Amino acid sequence: MMLSVQLCKKANQIRKDVVEIAIQNGAGHIAPSLSCVDILIALYYRIMNLSSCSQWEERDRLVFSKAHGCYGLYSILADKGYIKRQDWENFYKGSYLAGCLERRVENGLEASCGSLGHGLPMAVGIAFGAKLQNKTYRVYCIVGDGEMQEGSNWEAIQFAAKHKLSNVTVIIDHNTLQAMDFLKNVLTRGERRNDLQRKMKAFGFEVKTCNGHNMKSIISIIEKWIKNQKNLFVPQVLIANTTKGYGLKCMENVPKFHFRIPTEDEIKMGNRYE
Repeated sequence: MMLSVQLCKKANQIRKDVVEIAIQNGAGHIAPSLSCVDILIALYYRIMNLSSCSQWEERDRLVFSKAHGCYGLYSILADKGYIKRQDWENFYKGSYLAGCLERRVENGLEASCGSLGHGLPMAVGIAFGAKLQNKTYRVYCIVGDGEMQEGSNWEAIQFAAKHKLSNVTVIIDHNTLQAMDFLKNVLTRGERRNDLQRKMKAFGFEVKTCNGHNMKSIISIIEKWIKNQKNLFVPQVLIANTTKGYGLKCMENVPKFHFRIPTEDEIKMGNRYE
């Protein structure tokens, strides 16, 4: 219980950091960064097997495929000491940290992502390589739900199921919004949550869903998979139901804030992290 409270406090700290630095530097994509903060906190501060050395061979890998929403990841990597605080504070303004991810393993960035549909195939390839080499590290991949419209993802999903890559866990940041509108208004028929569950089960994945802002639920599901890995022979997917822009009230579930920076009056509408 205490750990869960501490992690929630950490999530609030990261959200505040993301909002302040992104606005200070004139960077959009705040809303997609906020929806996955709790997922990232659960992974980096509880679940993943990591070391102070970012290039430790046995480390778990995270491929962050929805790379336009990477500000929470930058803030966490700075908090963990993988990147310098100054580089994070100057991102978008001359720092090597860009609006989307560029691979720098020495700084904890495992893969270059940005063009959607690339991260999951890379994660599956890394997991397959680990299996061939009898490595024990696990591979995690965070994807956006709009990104699941990309055909390359479904090729990777088929490959992962075919080769029984139980060492890969996909986490879908399911906030029901993509760049321009709600998923149901773009390409999705019916209710997207049920749609994703049915598809992933049909492709042979172990499927769970949870509230993506409930730290205890995220941790419980993934840790059960890890503890049961000797008896788990298929890849897993956690569909984390989230709210885009979560934490900044003016942004929550509002399509126009995919990239737009809030005004001072909009910020005064309040937040959930202070």
